[in-house]
Amino acid sequence: MTKKIAVLAVNPVNGFGLFQYLESFFENGIPFKTFAVATTTHIQTNSGIRLQTDDVVANLKGHENEYGALVFACGDAMPKFSENAGSAENQDMLSVIKAFGSQGKLMVGHCAGALLFDIAGIANGKRVALHPFIKTAVKSAIGTDEQSVVDGNIYTAQTENTLCALMPQLLDALK
Repeated sequence: MTKKIAVLAVNPVNGFGLFQYLESFFENGIPFKTFAVATTTHIQTNSGIRLQTDDVVANLKGHENEYGALVFACGDAMPKFSENAGSAENQDMLSVIKAFGSQGKLMVGHCAGALLFDIAGIANGKRVALHPFIKTAVKSAIGTDEQSVVDGNIYTAQTENTLCALMPQLLDALK
């Protein structure tokens, strides 16, 4: 794959999950660009570490063709999403997820990533790994108890602690 990876980071993001993606991409020479699901590039981790992303999700809209895959780095995604579902940045995030998925690009996520793929309508009938607490919330995808699942173009891990089970398959697909 020659195109770079778009990495969505919610605010606050789970640093452990985000850094696993970024470190793996860097160490394997896979180009990426980070996008905050926020109005600013300044976000933080769940533990309060401040980060600056490359851009914001609003600026990814319309540029999906420049990327070969989309990664959703979870954090306090679902509580924040449910509090602000109608916000511009969350609507932009869903629009971007749907655009990437409808183009058949690799869709990668952990924790609530599969639920957002389900909400965006791109995981219909696909088996997914997702956080056990939200397994019953998926409607069109098939939630599993597996640590990681690859089903077509959808790559998911249950939590940031199980990303290591997904990463070898993901890196093979991205190289």
